[in-house]
Amino acid sequence: MTTLYRYSRYSAGPLLLLLCCGSAVAQVQTAQPTQPAKADAKPATVNKEEPATVPSVTVAAERPTNRIDRQVYDVKTDAAASNGSAADALNNVPSVNVDPDGSLTLRGSSNVQVYVDGKPSAMLQGENRGPALQSIPAEDLESVEVINNPGAQFGNEGGGGPIINLVMRRSRKPGGFGVANANYGTAGRYNSALNGTYNEGLWGFQGGINVRHDGRNSSGETVRDRIDPRTGALSHAIQKSQSNGLNDNVGLNGGVTYNLGANDTLGAQLNYSQRSNDARSSDDYLSTEADGTVTDNYQRSTVREGESKNFSWGARWDHKGDAPGETFKMDLRVSSATNDADSAYRNNYIVRPATGGVMDSAQKSRSKNGIIDFTGDYEAPLFGGVTKFGYKVVQNRNESDIDYTNIDPITQAGSPNALRSNAFDMKETIFAAYGSYQMRLTEEWGLQAGLRAEHTEMDIDQLTSQVSAGNSYTNLVPSFFATYKVSEDAQMRFAYAHRLRRPNAQDLNPFVVYRDEFNVSSGNPKLKPAKTDSLELGYETRLFGLETNLRAFLRDESDSILERKYFISDTVLLTTRENAGSTRSGGLEFTLSGKVLPSLTMNLSGNLARSEQSVLEMNGEQTKRTASSLSGRFRVNWQATSTDMLQAAIQAQGKMLTGQGYREPNTTLNLTWRHALTPQLAFMVNATDVFNSNKMTNITDTYALRERSERQFDGRIIYVGLSYRFGGATGTPREGGPDGMRGPGMRGPGMGPPPGGGMGPGGG
Repeated sequence: MTTLYRYSRYSAGPLLLLLCCGSAVAQVQTAQPTQPAKADAKPATVNKEEPATVPSVTVAAERPTNRIDRQVYDVKTDAAASNGSAADALNNVPSVNVDPDGSLTLRGSSNVQVYVDGKPSAMLQGENRGPALQSIPAEDLESVEVINNPGAQFGNEGGGGPIINLVMRRSRKPGGFGVANANYGTAGRYNSALNGTYNEGLWGFQGGINVRHDGRNSSGETVRDRIDPRTGALSHAIQKSQSNGLNDNVGLNGGVTYNLGANDTLGAQLNYSQRSNDARSSDDYLSTEADGTVTDNYQRSTVREGESKNFSWGARWDHKGDAPGETFKMDLRVSSATNDADSAYRNNYIVRPATGGVMDSAQKSRSKNGIIDFTGDYEAPLFGGVTKFGYKVVQNRNESDIDYTNIDPITQAGSPNALRSNAFDMKETIFAAYGSYQMRLTEEWGLQAGLRAEHTEMDIDQLTSQVSAGNSYTNLVPSFFATYKVSEDAQMRFAYAHRLRRPNAQDLNPFVVYRDEFNVSSGNPKLKPAKTDSLELGYETRLFGLETNLRAFLRDESDSILERKYFISDTVLLTTRENAGSTRSGGLEFTLSGKVLPSLTMNLSGNLARSEQSVLEMNGEQTKRTASSLSGRFRVNWQATSTDMLQAAIQAQGKMLTGQGYREPNTTLNLTWRHALTPQLAFMVNATDVFNSNKMTNITDTYALRERSERQFDGRIIYVGLSYRFGGATGTPREGGPDGMRGPGMRGPGMGPPPGGGMGPGGG
């Protein structure tokens, strides 16, 4: 995933400024490839007698930069970033997959937390996460951190699984810098964005605005056979669906930092986004008995109008102590996500179901999720290493309200449908404290160990049924990391973490939610947190001039929260969640990246995995399901001329277990052409899913149910656009995040945090 931009001749002053800004996310190369940085490498010095110009400089970014507890992928200079979304950027990260509907998986598992600058955000929780990822501009991202084994500084709220941390773009370069993008796509799609930073003296400002009119139309078919457990007879049902609608999104963000003396920095951030949630859809239903008798045949039309609003603000104080490396940070984040929708339904019956059914109905739904997150982190060089202590207080409040109304077909008067209306409220409060110690045992060995204590208070109110429940428990969460320097160009990494996967609000809501005449869903208030132990062993080196990473991983989860389906009547299928067994997965993950020719850069990553699930079936018996899969990413960037760059990216997702079934593999191809009109202005064409092959196929196979559900998305989309960069040095790439531009190579045995700080990612 390396993107190349080549600039001919610019003065040494801007180049020196870039080199002095930072730590390691982008790579500055001259004619010879740069070797990985040594674990004990010192900052490079500059010979002031060098010539004032550099003949040719290539900035190679979007490459992995490993830290002791995570992999960092620089995505800021992806050729398609100017018109892509955060979901598109994540699809370029090894072992990460984001479906067209926004569903996200890591190494084949959907148990993934998504953070923003090291903290959870309400807009990236639950069902809101997919649309939010598709509305955040990729241009706003500095890097993506994949934390497969979160350390003690990371909490278990929001799921407790691996963490994908979105590090947002910021610049500390003196003066002003910005970028403006405008793109137009097929079927009337468009997006544009304006981002800028300005730093002067003690003050720093950054902000941006973006608009997007986009979406994915889809069509699907579900074929379901119910097997009578007594007679073996089959009843057959087919559902065909069509959904259309492009939505509008507008986002605003701003931030300010102030250096309060030599040792203190204050910072504040504000973000707001608003997205329409309109759609038009139709579903055709046909059901037959075993003898072929049609039991129902009708079409359901839906018109939905809705709106989502996301808001967050944060404040931070960073203090540098008297001792070298001593820091204290306090961070407060408040975020909320609200979704409102009004849906109108009309059923046109050819054969009405035996249980009846209404012709017209309507539904008003509202959900709100709010998070208050307050953390403090202290770090100091103690006892021959780096010691960290921290605390966290977080409250997660989730509210949902559904009002369902039956409409009289003659008078159009509405009457409440109590069986399909629902109000639910959940409040979760977590108090946590952690400590970790990191040291270099020898020149070769580095270690980090941590322990986190969490106390959880949970209150659940099913307002419709007037049922309340609560839970309170305390957990200890250990973690351990080690690195070993094998040679100047190679090192090994070891990681272990114990985590909890807490159920979210909708997993716990017991109310049966009506979807259509054939499908309903509900949560399970008796769900317990799933417990996960994960191990990872990595080896990093250079092979044939390419940066090479190989990681073996094993994840063992008990009390797994899995989807379970069973019939509650002859035709109605209930989908719920249960602690339905255990899950074990393991495999090998690899990445190779670098220049294979002077003008050709390659990035290859893959994940060969095997998964095993012990599942509770409809009859109460435990069965074991296994699947082997190969997923991968392959990207090539060809600098055809000094002004033209071509990029091709193949994304392949392997088979994935889903509890009582599995999801079939799929593959997509994306193409990009970028042409530099001037050093500041570029024209680009981007085509996603060139062969329109991105579809989701899910198979369910139990003793009483066989179901195949396939959904095809409007994936082939072409965008043309312009990107203009202003301010700063002519021809320089977009600035780095909170750490500025980073140098090449792999971080050594994880001795301390990266340089920089400010409003960047943290723990807690």
